[in-house]
Amino acid sequence: MLARELDDKSYHQISEFLEQQCGIVLGENKQYLVKSRLAPLLSKFDLNSLNELVTRTLSPTERQLRAAVVDAMTTNETLWFRDEYPFSLLKNSILPKFLNKKTPVKIWSAASSSGQEPYSIAMSVLEFQKSQSGSFSKGIEVVGTDISATMLEHCKRGQYDSLALARGLSEERKRQFFEEGENGMLKVKDEVKKMVTFRSLNLLNSYSLIGKFDIVFCRNVLIYFSPEIKSRILSQIHGALNDGGYLFLGASESLSGLNDNFHMIRCNPGIVYQKK
Repeated sequence: MLARELDDKSYHQISEFLEQQCGIVLGENKQYLVKSRLAPLLSKFDLNSLNELVTRTLSPTERQLRAAVVDAMTTNETLWFRDEYPFSLLKNSILPKFLNKKTPVKIWSAASSSGQEPYSIAMSVLEFQKSQSGSFSKGIEVVGTDISATMLEHCKRGQYDSLALARGLSEERKRQFFEEGENGMLKVKDEVKKMVTFRSLNLLNSYSLIGKFDIVFCRNVLIYFSPEIKSRILSQIHGALNDGGYLFLGASESLSGLNDNFHMIRCNPGIVYQKK
C-alpha cells in the first residue's frame, strides 16, 4: 500500500525545492496541498511513499520527476473572465488608446494556467473589434505563458468540458466563441485560437525571448511568491512593457512597497497600473 503521509523534514525539503525552482512559497501547514497534488505521482514513478518521492526529487539527475513535481504543484484551473472588470477595462478604456498603433498590439497573459485568461482576452478583443469596424489593422497578438507543460498542452488544445465552461462563461459567449469538439466537449473557435500563442516560461527566468508588450495580465500569481521575488518579477515585467504600457494585477494584489515604477490608475471598478 502506498504511504501518502509526509513527515516534517520532507515537507520542508519539498518547500525549499519549490521556492528555488519556481518561487512558490508554501509556508507552514500546507501539507494537505502537497499530499493531494503529489500523491498521483507515486504510482506513475513506481514510488512507495511521499517521503521517498521527496528524496528522489532532490536529486538533480531525476529530471523527469522534478519536472512532474513542479508541474503538479503549479497546475491550477481558473475562471473565464475572472472578476470581469479587467476585461471591461480592456475593452472600454485600454484598447481605444492603441487604435492608431502602427505595429501589432501585444498582450501577455503571464500565467495562462488552463487557458481561460488568454482566451478571455482574445474574446474581449474580438468583441471590441466588432464594435469598432476596421480597428487594429496591424493586428493584435496575445501570448500566454505558463511553467506547466501539462497546462500548456491543455491550452493549445483549447477544448473544455461542461464543468470548466460553466465557470464564468456566459451562454452568449459560449455560442459565439465555441463549437463542438471531441467527446462532448466544446472547443475554442479558430478566430479566437489563431490570436493566441502559448509558450513555456518560468517567471523567475529572463523574459527577453518573449519580446515586449503593450499590456500585461499578471493576475493572482504574485500571491504565491515572497516579497523579494514579487519585486523581482515586477521589475522584469516593467522591462517587458513598452513605454506607457499597462499592467493588470489580481483583485487582492498591489504594488505597494514592491515597485514604484508604475502609475496607479483607479477605475470604477478596479485598478490598472501604467508604466512610468
